[in-house]
Amino acid sequence: MAEVAAARRRADEANAKVDAFEQAYKKRQPEAVNDYLELTLESRTLPTGVPADVEVAYQPDIHRLLVVMELPGVDVIPPEIEHRYVRAKDEIAAKPRPAREINQRYSDLVAQLVLRTMRDVFDVASKDLVSEVAVSAHVSTRNRATGKPEQPCLISLITTREQFGDLVLTDLDPGQCLRHLNALVSKHPWDLEAVRPVFDPDLSRYKFVDAHDAASGLDSRRVLLDLDPTEFEHLVRQLFEAMGLKSWVTQASRDDGVDGVAVNEDPIMGGVCVIQAKRYRGVVSTEAVRALAGVMGQLKASRGVLVTTSWFGKQSHEFATEHGRIQLIEGTHLKHMLQEHLGLDVVIGELKGGLRRS
Repeated sequence: MAEVAAARRRADEANAKVDAFEQAYKKRQPEAVNDYLELTLESRTLPTGVPADVEVAYQPDIHRLLVVMELPGVDVIPPEIEHRYVRAKDEIAAKPRPAREINQRYSDLVAQLVLRTMRDVFDVASKDLVSEVAVSAHVSTRNRATGKPEQPCLISLITTREQFGDLVLTDLDPGQCLRHLNALVSKHPWDLEAVRPVFDPDLSRYKFVDAHDAASGLDSRRVLLDLDPTEFEHLVRQLFEAMGLKSWVTQASRDDGVDGVAVNEDPIMGGVCVIQAKRYRGVVSTEAVRALAGVMGQLKASRGVLVTTSWFGKQSHEFATEHGRIQLIEGTHLKHMLQEHLGLDVVIGELKGGLRRS
């Protein structure tokens, strides 16, 4: 009887955990949603040789699910077309599959697996829970030159529920479908030629953390003028942190810009640095440059930096040169800095006069 009672207690405890998990999911608690969707994807029935490993991160504020999935290697495609018995030699002879066919079959397979993963997410998650899915599909392998383990990304994309809902999955070509969805797709997946993921595959930074990583944005060609103020703020912060500034504190801004105060720890050139970023479409006024000098004086800052997506006039450049401790960074320079320090390729956007800076 004691063994039966103990078994019942264990069952009751397990059931209570399941009930609690169900209630947490119904309440849309991010951790529960995250765990449920990950368990659902990992429990799918997949073809032989296809790994079921996935990792997900749920972003409740924008109803987006990030999925990092494992793809099989090219050896999942059988290297032989058929086997036949040769009576004269009393042996089984294999007919090899042409390399071109292996490559095409592998390309189709990885595309189909990505599309199926997105379909499975949209099928199990309600519309109010997940409206976008971003997938980064990787292969576990070893670098042929160094022998070290690596996971090149072969396919990466983000798709809304509406975009995916318009697809007729039974009648489409998987490769062309990915191009239709603006996916980043390896040109030679069978050679493990990688593409740059549309988000950082280290999902730990996304899980249940309020901080937003703008530099790991979901579009490899972000348009700076299309960013909202919060995204722009985090992008500027990350840029200057990558350049060595620490202890960033964002100040209130009233002109659709960013006012940051950071510390340069360099023992010679260091000190407090005031950084202002203006997400402008037209010329930045000289008054803005003079105002930066005033803020520097109030904070006893050793340096001031004014960044803009547009440009400065002649008087602004002359004032900065005369001041001696103000640096002006225009849109084209900002674009170069983002590429150099964050590896981020961006487009500035349409400036006044219809000029578009790419």
